Amino acid sequence: MRIFVLGGAGKMGCISVQDLAKDDRVDEVVIADIDVESAKTVADYLDSPKISVQEVDIHDDEGFVKALDGADACLNATVYYTNLQAMEACLKAGVPYTDMGGLFYTTRKQLELHDRFESAGVSAVLCMGSAPGVPNIQTRYAADRLDTIESIKIFDGIKPPAPDDPRFSYAVPTIVDELIVEPVVFEDGEFVAKPPLSGFEDYWFTQPLGLLPMHLSLHSEVATLPVSFNDKGVKECFFKINYWGMAKEMVEKVRVLIEFGFDGREPVEVDGTSVVPREFMVSMLSGYVHSITDLLAPPKSQPPDWTKEIVTEVHGTKDGEEIIYRMGTLTCKGALPTGVAPAIAAVWLAEGRVDPGVYPPETALDPVPFFKELEQRGIITQATVTKKV
Repeated sequence: MRIFVLGGAGKMGCISVQDLAKDDRVDEVVIADIDVESAKTVADYLDSPKISVQEVDIHDDEGFVKALDGADACLNATVYYTNLQAMEACLKAGVPYTDMGGLFYTTRKQLELHDRFESAGVSAVLCMGSAPGVPNIQTRYAADRLDTIESIKIFDGIKPPAPDDPRFSYAVPTIVDELIVEPVVFEDGEFVAKPPLSGFEDYWFTQPLGLLPMHLSLHSEVATLPVSFNDKGVKECFFKINYWGMAKEMVEKVRVLIEFGFDGREPVEVDGTSVVPREFMVSMLSGYVHSITDLLAPPKSQPPDWTKEIVTEVHGTKDGEEIIYRMGTLTCKGALPTGVAPAIAAVWLAEGRVDPGVYPPETALDPVPFFKELEQRGIITQATVTKKV
């Protein structure tokens, strides 16, 4: 089995590469990246005979499609802006596809490719990061056991870093978008936009996380779950997170930059040179991210200590009785789910476990075996069922 990891030299992609290299079902993992030096750094660090490096430029359509030749699945670990391009290449190459999410609007556009993928006999599962991804499958687990669903409430809790930690937790462009684009919620049966960083509430997570402040954020779960489970009567769905796993102080600094126009998309003249403010800001901020030694800490057989719990509360009924499913997926000493979940999906796609077409996770993947595979990586899922006395 040969898995092609587009953007495998990136901060989340390298975790996927590490997980796939350890998987006995996988024979070869291709780190496909335009940054060959970084790809070689990841390959050298992981030191696995299964890993190869291939220079790939997604803007070179012909070269990209040719590079996919022989792959059993493509895992797109790049920023979500490339999702549609990557899917088109996979469609031409006949290679199954998965990614880490499309930030709501891109996901909707990707789902429109379903008929073309189905006709071509090619499978795709979207939104397979930790979130989106895990919450979708948590919801499916609960939905399979409920007659109706009133609400789906998703809380992504991450251990806060120190107040003086200036680092971004994942892709800078994505976090900037989540800071400025209005979150969409499903409210009273309709999609509604809300102000960024609104809807604050304190939520209790499993120890050692405890009580964390949670706020709304634009996310792809809300784009698909109300649609997938429309027949169960879903009226409410939202996604909340605690400052995207960053220090509150860091988020406030970035908001100041945005307020002063550094997210502008139109070029400005600076001493005779044309500069796009957003591109300049993202380039400068990209130096404040975790290194691969943070993400793939030695000893190489043991991933770093992450503390993160993804919780989905599904309120519904069974046989007329009101029931709440609390699905909690916790990692304290396991690999970060953002890289692991799509690695599992890529293997399942390569094994032919998903029908041709384009699907969100909740309609494509079987929850119980998926959670079992997460458990093998030290990522534990527990279901708590609450009923009225």
